[in-house]
Amino acid sequence: MPRSHESLTLDDAKRMLAAAESKAVSFGVPYNIAVVDDGGHLLAFSRQDGALIGSIDLAIGKAMTARLFDKSTDYLGELAAPGQPLHGIEQSNAGKVVIFGGGIPVIVHGNVIGAVGASAGTIEQDIAVAQAAVGAITRP
Repeated sequence: MPRSHESLTLDDAKRMLAAAESKAVSFGVPYNIAVVDDGGHLLAFSRQDGALIGSIDLAIGKAMTARLFDKSTDYLGELAAPGQPLHGIEQSNAGKVVIFGGGIPVIVHGNVIGAVGASAGTIEQDIAVAQAAVGAITRP
C-alpha cells in the first residue's frame, strides 16, 4: 500500500547519521545525533564513543523542537529572546523545547518530512553537523 504522506525512512536516517558522524569526526568532537520522522518521533540515534552524556537529551530535543515548530532551533532562539514574539516558548511542551542551534527540519519538495538534532560541540559545530545530515538526503 502506498504511503499517504512523505516522511523520513530508516534508510534516510542512516544516511543522515553517517554524514553527520563524518562531519563530527572532522571537528574531533564525539557527537550525539538524533533523527525524528514527520511526526517528531525518534527514528534513529547515534552516540559516538565518548560523546557527552548530557547532550543525549539535547540532541533528541533539538530534533523534536525543529519538527514541532518546523523551524531551525537557532532561529527559534532568536524569536524567543526577551522582547521577541516567542519569548518563553522553551517552557512549552513540558519544557522539552530546545532553543539553541543544532536542530534543523528536513524539507523535501516543500514538505517537512522530519528533523535532525546534533549536540556536543559549539553551537556553530552543532549546526554544521546537523546541516551535514540534512544535506545527505536533500542534495540532488
